[in-house]
Amino acid sequence: MLGTIVVIVLSRLEQRWANRFCKKFYGQDTSTKGKRYRRAGLLDGIPHIKLARGVVIVSKKDTTAVIRFIKNFGGVDFHARDVVLMPDDRRNLQVERV
Repeated sequence: MLGTIVVIVLSRLEQRWANRFCKKFYGQDTSTKGKRYRRAGLLDGIPHIKLARGVVIVSKKDTTAVIRFIKNFGGVDFHARDVVLMPDDRRNLQVERV
């Protein structure tokens, strides 16, 4: 079973744009007046495995949504490659065996 590893490079962006991208991509935990809440990001609705800063694995069916989001944001460099998913990865990504 294949998945996709996506490596995101934000070094060319100004810091404020990199922060904005991360908030929209990963989501953000925040609090105000003692109340905590979460602003949802793209990956909150997509099963994924975060390997390192800027490196995620998603299932093949979710790859187009992730790449479309990155391209639409603009100015973000990324690399995407197919990877073979291990059984634990398949469970984490909720991928059914075909």
